[in-house]
Amino acid sequence: QVQLVESGGGSVQDGGSLRLSCAASGNMRGRSCMNWFRQAPGKEREGVAAIDSGGSTSYSDSVKGRFTISKDSVKNILYLQMNSLKHEDTGMYYCAAGYGPTGGGYCSTTNYWGQGTQVTVSS
Repeated sequence: QVQLVESGGGSVQDGGSLRLSCAASGNMRGRSCMNWFRQAPGKEREGVAAIDSGGSTSYSDSVKGRFTISKDSVKNILYLQMNSLKHEDTGMYYCAAGYGPTGGGYCSTTNYWGQGTQVTVSS
């Protein structure tokens, strides 16, 4: 079993920044890929950033150049640095664990999820 706990969400204005964290525990062995997803009200969940065990990253086009995914493999913490936030970035952000490779902001497979942290960007 894998437990994922997100933190760092909040309310900011357009152009602001936030850093999300995801603390992972449990049997992370073999979970070669970590992923950030988001879901806006009334919309489907979408992948925004992913990182594999070798540190290769991928991003959705909507966040490329503004968001940065990183991880501390010793502490088992996943991060998402979000800069130049826009109103359309508003949503619940989830981290997920699974398997690579990554592409377009997704891991190939994700099978563990956190409960999410809310990000609200006001214009």
